[in-house]
Amino acid sequence: QVQFVESGGGLAQPGGSLRLSCAGSGSIFSIYAVAWYRQAPGKQREFIARITNGGSTYYTDSVKGRFTISRDNAKNTVYLQMDSLKPEDTAVYYCNKHPPSNPWGQGTQVTVSS
Repeated sequence: QVQFVESGGGLAQPGGSLRLSCAGSGSIFSIYAVAWYRQAPGKQREFIARITNGGSTYYTDSVKGRFTISRDNAKNTVYLQMDSLKPEDTAVYYCNKHPPSNPWGQGTQVTVSS
């Protein structure tokens, strides 16, 4: 079973950047596709980006061209570089396998506001 710990969130201004990290436990982390998800206030959690164990990436239209997902299997870590942030990116961000499984981590709060 792989567990995930998210970090790197915070407050950013519109147009700013943040880099999130997702640390995965377990020696078999590298075999999984890993994704980032987010949950905005009053909304359901949504999938936004995924990276396979081979490094192939996919993004939803809401973040394509602004966010970049990457992974370092030697460090059991997946990253999400978020640029050109918008207020609508405000949410709690989670990482998990793709497709996801329980348990979910605590997530990391991202707030985009001037």
